[in-house]
Amino acid sequence: MAEPSKVIHVRNVGHEISENDLLQLFQPFGVITKLVMLRAKNQALLQMQDIPSAVNALQFYTNVQPSIRGRNVYVQFSSHQELTTMDQTSQGRDEPNRILLVTIHHMLYPITVEVLHQVFSPHGYVEKIVTFQKSAGFQALIQYQSPQYAVSARTSLQGRNIYDGCCQLDIQFSNLNELQVNYNNERSRDFTNPSLPSEQKGRSSQHGYGDVGVGFPQMANAAAIAAAFGGGLPPGISGTNDRCTVLVANLDPDRIDEDKLFNLFSIYGNIVRIKLLRNKPDHALIQMGDGFQAELAVHFLKGAMLFGKRMEVNFSKHPNITTGAETHEYSNSSLNRFNRNAAKNYRYCCSPTKMIHLSSLPQDITEEEIVRHLEEHGTIVNTKLYEMNGKKQALVLFETEEQATEALVYKHATTLDGSIIRISFSQLQNL
Repeated sequence: MAEPSKVIHVRNVGHEISENDLLQLFQPFGVITKLVMLRAKNQALLQMQDIPSAVNALQFYTNVQPSIRGRNVYVQFSSHQELTTMDQTSQGRDEPNRILLVTIHHMLYPITVEVLHQVFSPHGYVEKIVTFQKSAGFQALIQYQSPQYAVSARTSLQGRNIYDGCCQLDIQFSNLNELQVNYNNERSRDFTNPSLPSEQKGRSSQHGYGDVGVGFPQMANAAAIAAAFGGGLPPGISGTNDRCTVLVANLDPDRIDEDKLFNLFSIYGNIVRIKLLRNKPDHALIQMGDGFQAELAVHFLKGAMLFGKRMEVNFSKHPNITTGAETHEYSNSSLNRFNRNAAKNYRYCCSPTKMIHLSSLPQDITEEEIVRHLEEHGTIVNTKLYEMNGKKQALVLFETEEQATEALVYKHATTLDGSIIRISFSQLQNL
């Protein structure tokens, strides 16, 4: 390895990777003072504020493969000790184009063609908009009448939020020359041809731009992991596992089902699918979103008590679960917790505790109603109802971890006074 330097050399930086993507990958480790994109070489040079920050970043990414938009990138110390003005001006600029590729980060609210048109049309006449879902997240192509309009929009809007605190715009010039729009609807629009039909329901509106179904890219959330754990990993977690499927044994076949397993294992990552083994009724296979999430589930749930039995949780020899009549699909479930706020959800991962945290509660909920909703699962020692950012939340302390676990697997995603509540374990010891 080269001599430690505060300058990091990043390789395999594809054209789809933006400056903002690289910033998100390294910001958890410290202040970034300079960034040079070497587009012609598919490389980048990034300067941290000091050498310890750069060392921490490279030590972390030695154990966790950094990946951006589904592409593995490779990092090492640069032979430069400092980036000079000459280094910065030698980079190739993105070639201006009238079509912009826009990625929305931290998308807490739905983004439609109408919303994008309101945001981008003040900078010039927008001819066409196409939206689609990629492994990198929600993306859109915006076609202006001329490149000057696109340059103005990118200059003004890059890095801005559509809504306060979320829906951040990451804007690049596209290499496409013309967008083809087949339908005018909430996902695509040709403003030069308002007579286009709306699509038939159930069909993808724009073949060729988006993925057919969105999976969970293996280790694509390295930046979220780094942000959650402060550049390190929890004790006992290697970050190098690539096995996504978990085998769970010693379950109570009379009380367990796929949804209860989903409620428990989704605390540690997105769930793709679950299969109960009919020839072994106390066994189940659970396919997680990626190897890191599977490793968290095995680490934190091995030996946990559920329905009077101690669960055995191990990696399966099967790389994935084949779809079939006996499998339950969860890849598109809105209840998967890691589709957004991944760093926050990683931070809250822990073994089952006596304390559970409830969110998405009705604004007029009372502690008595919460107790009535949960008390069938065990002795409730204490409760605390509070408000954070204008939203009601609660902590409920049970007598044992097993009682709290049962309450979670039964009552997560249930309806309470018209609200679908979310439950996770709290790392607090007492109220």
